[in-house]
Amino acid sequence: MKSLENYFQFSENNTRWRVEIMAGITTFLAMLYIIVVNAKILSQTGMSAPALVTSTVIISSFSSIAMGIYARNPYALAPAMGMNVFFTYTIVKAWGIPWETALGAVFWSGVLFVLLAVFNIRTKILAGIPNAVKHGIGAGIGIFIALVGFYNAGFIRQAPSGLLEITPLSAQTFVFLICFFILAILMALRFRAAMLLTIIVGCVLALPFGRIFGEHVLLHVPSHIVALPDFSLFFSIDWLGSLKVALLPAIFTFLFINIFDSTGVLLGLAHTCNWFDKNGQPIRIRQSLLVDSVAASAAGLVGNTPTAIFVESATGIAAGGRTGVVSIVVGLLFLPFLFLAPLVIMVPVFVVAPALVMVGCLMMASIQHVKWNDLTQAIPTFVTIVLMPLTLSISEGIVWGMVTWFLISLFHNRKALTPMSVIITVCCFLIMLSSLSVL
Repeated sequence: MKSLENYFQFSENNTRWRVEIMAGITTFLAMLYIIVVNAKILSQTGMSAPALVTSTVIISSFSSIAMGIYARNPYALAPAMGMNVFFTYTIVKAWGIPWETALGAVFWSGVLFVLLAVFNIRTKILAGIPNAVKHGIGAGIGIFIALVGFYNAGFIRQAPSGLLEITPLSAQTFVFLICFFILAILMALRFRAAMLLTIIVGCVLALPFGRIFGEHVLLHVPSHIVALPDFSLFFSIDWLGSLKVALLPAIFTFLFINIFDSTGVLLGLAHTCNWFDKNGQPIRIRQSLLVDSVAASAAGLVGNTPTAIFVESATGIAAGGRTGVVSIVVGLLFLPFLFLAPLVIMVPVFVVAPALVMVGCLMMASIQHVKWNDLTQAIPTFVTIVLMPLTLSISEGIVWGMVTWFLISLFHNRKALTPMSVIITVCCFLIMLSSLSVL
């Protein structure tokens, strides 16, 4: 036990086992919702829901444990929100690409991310992305996720004119609205397991419909809640199909969102506990990014979307967690859900929808850094944000945002153009042309 305490530097971090374990439980409760949400979103591609529960649990568990053992940081990982929405609604549904092929894009983007992490090229790429586009990406994804939430809840639908409209009140939207307002209040009160509690409340509210009152059953109770894990999605990648030119926008999007998310979340979490080394970098950032990149690639192999360091890790840090023990505890707590797939699948998609809307709200925080009175920054940011939900494509928002920023800078401020920003913009032009011609 003493050797473990030395390895995780308990004395240097002024912590003890009880604090670390409780911090791990706190983080786990804050991010447990991802099992339900991720399976509900990705199952709309035709992938097996029980298998998605298995792959979500496996990649979340082992990537978090790897973070704890190798990087020794209190950061938990799981499939990233935004990535799953992009995978389902853009790559599979909008582009018509089979999910097996889309999993290949996940894998190859992860391989590229590993190379960038190993050779430390990510910092140069980050420097080449203008702030106007960086800040717009988070907000654009947020609106996209919220749109999916409202649509899945049945709260909005396509109007006869082709635009969107609010639907008449129904039993489903009634439960959604109650859950939405409960979640909003709980999150405003900073209740740590707000999303998980709201999902439970939503299931309880939906249960009487079609049984005690109402004509339609909203929640179908399974005959059993325990089942063996379903590994049918493992290694179900279309290797050759995923290397086609048509998948370049998908690979590009997965890669760059990974870079932004990983670095941004790491910096944010490090600031919450002043977790920096003598060079001003987050402690063991290279090890953390390496674990994150390998996990992102492995996610494709097990049949899931790329992982990311979850910002909910901040709840465990706030509870006093300072070592990799926190991440290990989170990973171990995920494992029992390998056998609870029927219980997870039982949750209706409209009960999960409020969590999507609220995640979208949280992601809007990035626009506070935008200088809206400077049109050279405001216009590319706006283009990046608005095109993501309007085109149902995160990659379209990034590409057109970069191209807009480049053309404005070319005529207004050429000093802002760096070799890396030019290279990235050229890649965006090529991706834009390939998506227009091939898709």
